[in-house]
Amino acid sequence: MDRNEVYERLNAVFREVFDDENLTVQDATTAADVEDWDSLSHITLIAAVEDEFDISFDMKTVVGLKCVGDMVDAILREL
Repeated sequence: MDRNEVYERLNAVFREVFDDENLTVQDATTAADVEDWDSLSHITLIAAVEDEFDISFDMKTVVGLKCVGDMVDAILREL
C-alpha cells in the first residue's frame, strides 16, 4: 500500500469520525485544523484508524503523532 492509498482510506475515517463529508486531511493537518478534534475524539480517531488498517499502535507512537503526516508514516510502518 502506498501513501496515496493510505490517504484515501484515512480521509474516509476522518470524515466518519468527525461527521464531515467535506473534510480532507493532508500531511500538515493537525488537531487545531479540524473542528471538534479534541482529546476524546482523538481516542475515537485512533481506534477507528487501527480498525480500518487492522493495526495497533503502541502508546509511544500515539503520543508522538503531531500531525496527520506522522499518522500516515506510522500506518505505513505498521502495514
